[in-house]
Amino acid sequence: MDRRTRVVALSAVVLVLTALFGLQVALADRGGPSATVSSPDEQYPGNTLISTQSYGIDYDGKAMEVTPEGERVWTYEPPNSRVFDSEMLDNGNLLVSVATKMPPEDCPEEQLRVNAEECVRNRVVEIDGDTLENDEKEVVWNHTWYDEFISHHEVHDADRLESGETAVIDMGEDRAFTVARNGTITWQWNATEHLGEGTEFREEYGGPEREGPESDWTHMNDIDRLSDGNFQLSIRNFDTVVEVDPETNEVVDAVGEPDDHGTLYEQHNPRRLEEWGTVLVADSENNRVVEYRVDNESEVWEYGGSDLLHWPRDADRLPNGNTLIVDTFNDRVIEVNAAGEVVWEYGGLALPYAADRLSVPEEDGETVPGWHLSSQSANRSAGQEAASRVEVLARFVLPNWIALPHLLTLGTGALASLAIVVDFAVLGVRTGVRRFRD
Repeated sequence: MDRRTRVVALSAVVLVLTALFGLQVALADRGGPSATVSSPDEQYPGNTLISTQSYGIDYDGKAMEVTPEGERVWTYEPPNSRVFDSEMLDNGNLLVSVATKMPPEDCPEEQLRVNAEECVRNRVVEIDGDTLENDEKEVVWNHTWYDEFISHHEVHDADRLESGETAVIDMGEDRAFTVARNGTITWQWNATEHLGEGTEFREEYGGPEREGPESDWTHMNDIDRLSDGNFQLSIRNFDTVVEVDPETNEVVDAVGEPDDHGTLYEQHNPRRLEEWGTVLVADSENNRVVEYRVDNESEVWEYGGSDLLHWPRDADRLPNGNTLIVDTFNDRVIEVNAAGEVVWEYGGLALPYAADRLSVPEEDGETVPGWHLSSQSANRSAGQEAASRVEVLARFVLPNWIALPHLLTLGTGALASLAIVVDFAVLGVRTGVRRFRD
């Protein structure tokens, strides 16, 4: 094929693919979130609190309350922010963890030494529940600090304690702490002192090396106060859930260990079911929710595998034995019954992070242990898994509705365009060589 014919053919391919992509965009499902109720009689009653992080370069995270039918009661949308865990307090107020991308002029100077373009303002915000349905939400309390990077330095979780203090997990500083309403830090636990070089934990379990203060070393993402007064902490990059005695700051128990990916693999939001001595964990990189006995790490229940879940980040056992799951990369929150069947789904979300069924009492009460439920697991083929991962990665830089067919069209068009450019470049070189020889 001569050059002219080749360029014409490639140009025609680019035009056809451009038209095809335009048609795909026009037909893409870009509708908002919606609910699907498969078995209303089996669904645990009540509205659901959901928080979303947001995909890609957008910072439009939200917290929202939705009815079983999918109607939004209210939405909290802090500008230029990602929203992580949120919870309704006993007084009806909303406690929410918010990370806001700030321009350099609004950043403390010491937080611009590594990245001069932006910083992150981390806030734990309490909003007056009586104003949640208003356009203007009233903030009645907040605790704020700044960090260098918006990515992997955000605040992911905060819990209000019975004392009125707030327990906070801070991945940027690799610490957990409690703070009083007047802003005084009343307790602090530093991972460098208890998971780092020379510690008992490191000697027994190992763990990743810390590569500097701005590295994503622990990715600590969850904190819960247990009934005995200890704190349960999720150390994501260590594949471990630890229990810490705040009196001594020692690690007194652990589920999982670094690099034991068969037990946990970069988990989120472990929930202790204390009446049964188990812990329910969103085992994110293993694409499952798993329940273990805390005393011996024996598995008692599992739901997932990549054909059912994709990077779950939260799971709660409901009083009727159903399990509420945040299926993050499938952009949905689901409720599965004891047989592992989806009885309720709220889809169309942008990187959901956490969910709570608001009708469940804060103290939870007795629920159903995993050994009374049916485990369920299914996985995609290696090819399907790879395609799904490509699709997910693309959503961090492209619109949330982009799917694999769109990526194939874009990729093929880009290759055809590159071929035309290379053809002209080669022609230019050859022309230059001929002129030089002449």
